[in-house]
Amino acid sequence: MSMATRTDTQPPALPAADRHDLIRVRGARVNNLKDVSVELPKRRLTVFTGVSGSGKSSLVFGTIAAESQRLINETYSAFVQGFMPTLARPEVDLLEGLTTAITVDQERMGSNPRSTVGTATDANAMLRILFSRLGQPHIGSPNAYSFNVPSVRASGAITIERGAGKTKTEKATFTRLGGMCPRCEGMGSVTDFDLSALYDDSLSLNEGALAIPGYSMDGWYGRIFRGCGFFDPDKPIGKYPKKELHDLLYKEPTKIKVDGINLTYEGLIPKIQKSMLAKDVEALQPHLRAFVQRAVTFTTCPECDGTRLSPEARSSKIKGKSIADVCAMQISDLADWVRGLDEPSVAPLLTGLQHLLDSFAEIGLGYLSLDRPTGTLSGGEAQRTKMISHLGSSLTDVTYVFDEPTIGLHPHDIQRMNDLLLQLRDKGNTVLVVEHKPEAIAIADHVVDLGPGAGTAGGEVVFEGTVDGLRGSGTLTGRHLDDRASLKPSVRTPSGALEVRRASTHNLRDVDVDIPLGVLVVVTGVAGSGKSSLIHGSVSGRDQVVSVDQAAIRGSRRSNPATYTGLLDPIRKAFAKANGVKPALFSANSEGACPTCNGAGVIYTDLAMMAGVATTCEECEGKRFQAAVLEYTFGGKDISEVLAMSVTEAEEFFGDGDAKTPAAHKILTRLADVGLGYLSLGQPLTTLSGGERQRLKLATHLGEKGGIYVLDEPTTGLHLADVEQLLGLLDRLVDAGKSVIVIEHHQAVMAHADWIIDLGPGAGHDGGRIVFEGTPADLVAARSTLTAEHLAAYVGT
Repeated sequence: MSMATRTDTQPPALPAADRHDLIRVRGARVNNLKDVSVELPKRRLTVFTGVSGSGKSSLVFGTIAAESQRLINETYSAFVQGFMPTLARPEVDLLEGLTTAITVDQERMGSNPRSTVGTATDANAMLRILFSRLGQPHIGSPNAYSFNVPSVRASGAITIERGAGKTKTEKATFTRLGGMCPRCEGMGSVTDFDLSALYDDSLSLNEGALAIPGYSMDGWYGRIFRGCGFFDPDKPIGKYPKKELHDLLYKEPTKIKVDGINLTYEGLIPKIQKSMLAKDVEALQPHLRAFVQRAVTFTTCPECDGTRLSPEARSSKIKGKSIADVCAMQISDLADWVRGLDEPSVAPLLTGLQHLLDSFAEIGLGYLSLDRPTGTLSGGEAQRTKMISHLGSSLTDVTYVFDEPTIGLHPHDIQRMNDLLLQLRDKGNTVLVVEHKPEAIAIADHVVDLGPGAGTAGGEVVFEGTVDGLRGSGTLTGRHLDDRASLKPSVRTPSGALEVRRASTHNLRDVDVDIPLGVLVVVTGVAGSGKSSLIHGSVSGRDQVVSVDQAAIRGSRRSNPATYTGLLDPIRKAFAKANGVKPALFSANSEGACPTCNGAGVIYTDLAMMAGVATTCEECEGKRFQAAVLEYTFGGKDISEVLAMSVTEAEEFFGDGDAKTPAAHKILTRLADVGLGYLSLGQPLTTLSGGERQRLKLATHLGEKGGIYVLDEPTTGLHLADVEQLLGLLDRLVDAGKSVIVIEHHQAVMAHADWIIDLGPGAGHDGGRIVFEGTPADLVAARSTLTAEHLAAYVGT
């Protein structure tokens, strides 16, 4: 009996499977990480903090999520792996306790013009099935309601089998009804070409008549035009007869033989439609985008009125509404409409659709419509749209990795996002979040703070523990966690006003507003209230307006801050002048490149379905230049040493002394102003964080000539400590005589404004109106809007 008593007092042994409750990282060295080791609790919410560029994304995305993805990919057959991206093992000594990682990042959703919110989330698929079952008149299968499926007719002989092996052949006609509008081919808009922008009809092709980018007579196009035989390349286009002009502009793809080579000739207009217009125009390179905007006009399709659907699909209705009508509804209204359908025959489908639509409202996207093209969603909206599929998922014990999920969210919406993150955790998942907002950091079970600085000054774990422990830790994040900006004692006086009249883009309701000039103006309001519609629709594009939006920087691993900002041009010229040689020698992408690695600094070896290997070039030792080029110096340093400098060092180097170069110094000063002093000039753009890329973009635009700057959420990706520096930069711009208009949710920026324009009161059709105009102090005193309540709580009044 006494033995039994002794046994009962001992704690029960933990089953072996339950001991693996930590994700262990040992010796991570991805990008700027310096042998980082952390232990992250599973089934908890862990927030990673630290200044922009401190190594958060390198640890979370580049190490933990990347290795999880790589290990999952290895479970597929070699055949399947051949079709998947090859992932290298991250530079880390040990990773233990990993679970399947699902990454929900800030990447914009695909810019395919056929992709909409409905097609990206399966809502359209459910609606198509619903209409194929309940729609009156009944027109066919779900494909009959899809704007991506064309109608097809075919006729031919069919063989009918009779008894005893006899067959009979009959002629038959088949029709498959698709929902695509035949006029616009499901795009919703039709294109009209300005032929004068395509060519100069007074010139011949050989004289350079074509004004289309890339259509030079010196290359393949010239060979095709000269050898096709459909028209005379030496005759002015204006003198072409009708047949030749048709062949030049509209001819269908035709096989031709030129100089013994098989080629395909196609008219200019179908060629442009396939190469340029089949993509999202905003995603094109700047010179192609400018050409398309000059040569092509997009008008709403007159046959389908922009719905993309055929007349048959629009004629079939449920309770008086067609599938086009319901896709155009605001999702919150559509959810109410679906709730009103009582059809036992499709009850499971209605339940699933109802849950999906309610998830949109839960996540703060109830103001969208299902026919909204995905290419028009902001980064924050795209990330939340991706979240929807995970909210209803039956998976548990999964690691969800989020990249600043509060971007683009009004303080009112952040609490809702927090609830969703906690909901995912409470289902038994591990949630890892990279975040800067104090409201999001506050809900963490565990915090990992990286630093102490950015770039080479970061890459270390400076704190690991609870939120309360972070507050008392003395780290940069800990010191600034409870920072609260105060309202300015006095505001600047405007020097004029920019008039906006009857603005009606998207959900705006004929808005009239005078935006003060010569001051710092902040435009705010809940997500979907119409801020971007007002500013980008009615202000950006005017003379003297320089717009810095959130579009991603495009750049390969050969691009770096020096090439992107134009800084390398004055540096190359200075080196060339000092040494009496050509500037092209000092470019790693031109004549000065190391011949072994072609100026990349590393040699990439493709190992088929295994991860490729990058090894430092032995010839140039990673310096990217020929040895002969490195013998030329300027101010005592060769070109590779200059590119290895940080912005701060280079600013001092080119500021005075033998190496004084005013043109280079001016660009470096702007880079330092936006808080990028720690970046090295030759660091590949592909290694920069999201916040660093946006500030790099801001620095390049600061040099443009214009009196009015429009900034779209410049605090994106910024640490609490960096917001102060950004406010200083905005003040300097205004004090230099510029007008600054900022679309922003951050309360510190609102409190610092001279004038606030608040849109709302809600999102979608509940917004689109100006609910307040005035100073921040007046907004706080009135407390008449959601923004006012949150700003008042923030400044502590």
